[in-house]
Amino acid sequence: MTANDSPDTTPGAGARRRPGQLEAQVVTVLVDAGRPLTPGEVRERLDPSLALSYSTVVTTLSRLYEKDAVSRHRAGRAYRYAAVADAATLVAKRMRHLLAAEPDHASVLRRFVSSLDPDDERTLRDLLDSAADD
Repeated sequence: MTANDSPDTTPGAGARRRPGQLEAQVVTVLVDAGRPLTPGEVRERLDPSLALSYSTVVTTLSRLYEKDAVSRHRAGRAYRYAAVADAATLVAKRMRHLLAAEPDHASVLRRFVSSLDPDDERTLRDLLDSAADD
């Protein structure tokens, strides 16, 4: 395997991230901080080398705000952002949105379940059984 076989998705590496990966990382940074952060503080925590551009962080925070995944308030000339929920909640919302876009939910769910590895399938079955007991 060569270095070109697998893209490097580390911040500042120049490779493209998976969809939603940077958003999830930003939300995780905000959750871990436990207090509202400026875009510059988010950038420093995401990428101490500062190879990630400030404008990329601002754009990502703005998109998360539009999705109601983060809150923001003015702090002087800048905004401070705080997580509304954790990264897992953000992924779950994205999954619900994708499912809602397809009218045949049963086919989508069937294919999703059939593509899970055995451990994830077992976890999903346990969660569904637990929900049925409630």
